[in-house]
Amino acid sequence: MIALVISSEEELEKLKHIGKICANAIQVMAKAMEPGITTRELDLIGRQYLDAHGARSAPEVCYEFPGATCISVNEEVAHGVPGGRVIAAGDLVNIDVSALKDGYFGDTGASFGVAPVAQKTVRLLRDGKRAMTAGISQVKSGARYAAIGDTIGKFAKKNGYTLIRNLASHGIGQSLHEYPEEIATWPDRREKRLMKEGQVFTIEPFLSLGGEYAEDGEDGPWTLYSEPQALTVQFEHTVVASRNGPIILTLPD
Repeated sequence: MIALVISSEEELEKLKHIGKICANAIQVMAKAMEPGITTRELDLIGRQYLDAHGARSAPEVCYEFPGATCISVNEEVAHGVPGGRVIAAGDLVNIDVSALKDGYFGDTGASFGVAPVAQKTVRLLRDGKRAMTAGISQVKSGARYAAIGDTIGKFAKKNGYTLIRNLASHGIGQSLHEYPEEIATWPDRREKRLMKEGQVFTIEPFLSLGGEYAEDGEDGPWTLYSEPQALTVQFEHTVVASRNGPIILTLPD
């Protein structure tokens, strides 16, 4: 599988540009999220933002996904299909946006609580972001990819969480999924690869209150659910490995 290794400032700027579009789309969607809105209506807001900025939904382009964005609610862990589900107060909602522009892909995600939310959900949201940050802190050219999962695993164990162990991070750039594929965000002794200068990949741990794996449901081929069933959050950035550490590509305005 071909991997993008950034070799010019132009490539970096294009990746930052699509990354920012994806991140801003999430912010716009999160601002519009309130009790009573359906996930289909929320997805339309994301689609309109992408369209207005000349970007195309990556899941649609690459996989014919039935929506512009992935919106997962409560028991849904990932790849939730936008539809008639009504978002309610107290819900935990994950928004995952990936898109394509000028030949380059961006991918980012974040979880949100619809107020009022239980204190355990507030804590899970806070720590989900901390888990992602811990993983990002390990990014540097020449470093071990295994350090990402080791660090996130230590954080999860220390704070009483589990990690979904079959939803991994991945390379990205001129394809939505490319080498280095299957980057574990949990401890994985089999991982021997080293980060190379300019490699582009996501970091997206799924921190859970008991879930271990993501499995298909009975409602179609897309939406994944935690097994055993438990609230789970995902926070995701796309990064570049550099000799000075991580360069985060998916920052909003």
